[in-house]
Amino acid sequence: MSESLLRTKLKEVKDPEIGLSIVDMGLIYDIEIEGKFAKVTMTLTTPMCPMGGLIMSQVKEAIKKAGFEPEIDLVFDPPWGPDKLTPELRKKLNF
Repeated sequence: MSESLLRTKLKEVKDPEIGLSIVDMGLIYDIEIEGKFAKVTMTLTTPMCPMGGLIMSQVKEAIKKAGFEPEIDLVFDPPWGPDKLTPELRKKLNF
C-alpha cells in the first residue's frame, strides 16, 4: 500500500472533541513506509490534549488496517496551529 492510501485510512481518524479528520487538521506531519512498517510522525493540538491517547490508539489501528506494523512518533516541534489546517478546512471554518 502506498503512502497516499495510508493517508486515506488516517483521514478516517477524527478528533473526538471536534469531529474533524486529523489529516485535514494537519496533525500528521510525515509518513514513512519501509517494508511492512509504517512510521507516522504526528502531533496533537496541545501537549495536554485530553483525547491524545484515544487519537493515538485510533492512528495505530488505522495503520494496522492498512496492513502495516505501526510506529508513532509524537512530536510537539513544530507546535500545531491553525496554519496547519488544509486549505479546504480553513475555508470551511472561515480562517
